[in-house]
Amino acid sequence: MQRVFALLLSLFVLLNLPGCASTPAPGGAVSFMVFGDPIELAAYRKLVDAFHARYASIRVDLRHVPNESDYRRQLTAGFAAGAPPDIMLLNFRRFAAFTAPGGLQPLGPYLARSSVVHEADFYPQALEGFRLDNQLWCIPQNISSLVVYYNRDLFDAAGLSYPAADWTWDDFLAAAKILTRDNTGDGRPEQYGAGMAPSLIRLAPFIWANGGDIVDDVNHPTRITLDTPEAQAAFQWFVNLQVKEGVVPDAVAEQGESSENRFLNGRLAMFFNSRRGVPTYRAIKTFTWDVAPMPQGQQAATILHADAYCLAAAAPDKDAAWQFIEFANSVDGQKIIAETGRTVPSLRQVAESAAFLDPAQAPASSRVFLSVIPTIRRLPLLPNWVGIEETVNREIERAFYGQATVEEATNAAVSQTLSYFQLAVPEKPK
Repeated sequence: MQRVFALLLSLFVLLNLPGCASTPAPGGAVSFMVFGDPIELAAYRKLVDAFHARYASIRVDLRHVPNESDYRRQLTAGFAAGAPPDIMLLNFRRFAAFTAPGGLQPLGPYLARSSVVHEADFYPQALEGFRLDNQLWCIPQNISSLVVYYNRDLFDAAGLSYPAADWTWDDFLAAAKILTRDNTGDGRPEQYGAGMAPSLIRLAPFIWANGGDIVDDVNHPTRITLDTPEAQAAFQWFVNLQVKEGVVPDAVAEQGESSENRFLNGRLAMFFNSRRGVPTYRAIKTFTWDVAPMPQGQQAATILHADAYCLAAAAPDKDAAWQFIEFANSVDGQKIIAETGRTVPSLRQVAESAAFLDPAQAPASSRVFLSVIPTIRRLPLLPNWVGIEETVNREIERAFYGQATVEEATNAAVSQTLSYFQLAVPEKPK
């Protein structure tokens, strides 16, 4: 794992221009770096202001990077240069790259000593997303999942019932077919039944729901297992939504207008996304929308989407940094972020409060995000998981847009990722 971490950091140092690395916070301050849109930035400013009001002796230097890709580049360059921000937000699929010595500081001992928050306060599925090598590395702020956003007005116009809590793949496909409309007869639908990204984090829940898996062992993976009969059947069903049924946009249509924009403009009935889409969708004024759980196959399944506050091992004042992380994950702190609509709080108390379940705010069925928590599963925690996922994503996209068969894409994904898994296996003592 140390070998992989060193490789990753060296690569990013070479690829990033000078000036990308983070600089230490000024004396007496704790640096905190985030990314996101203006709504999220406003929430983090409010969080920092609330912290300052309670702890006047600690100053938090908030640093905002609008673009997520730029954020990741700056963060990695900062670690490589030995000057990362003291506190940062990391997704559970990415934090493992920073767990070697010189990276992140494990936060399990801090949480165990806290009188403000306790492990039992959190949904365990959120904590498990940041537990590696028998240590809790970061404190999760949220526990989102993949759900189906749907346009209620389009369902009403088609005379369809809204998705039920236990709806199936067949129910979903039947509705998607009815909701796909080619009114001009030119073979190019003006309205699509559904839209989704052809990626592993969208495909995985379907594979799990069909009794398959993504890897051979989620805790100690050695290979991708998209080639099992269960995974192949789910993969083919997923691909058929585009290549056979035509209920989702093809590559040309998606390039012309993204599925999310089609949903926003009222020309796409169902869109698969995590909770992060809510602040954007709340701006919709032309139709009513809501959320439904993932359609079920042999069983119900969805995928973890979680971000957490992480602490750099190089932080000069770890106690002050922890005090901010502790406050951010207190009931008061999580309520501030939850009110943006962006997160599903990882604290049970906040998730069950009006800060999240506000009946005056869309979606009306926000409780869906809580009801599906028992069915949440996570992807593996590996230092080089990003490389594995990006490789698999390319093959899923090829199959989804008819550029390769499911079997061809699967074989390529399995073979092309084997070296990543071999690198991730710890070196044996000599």
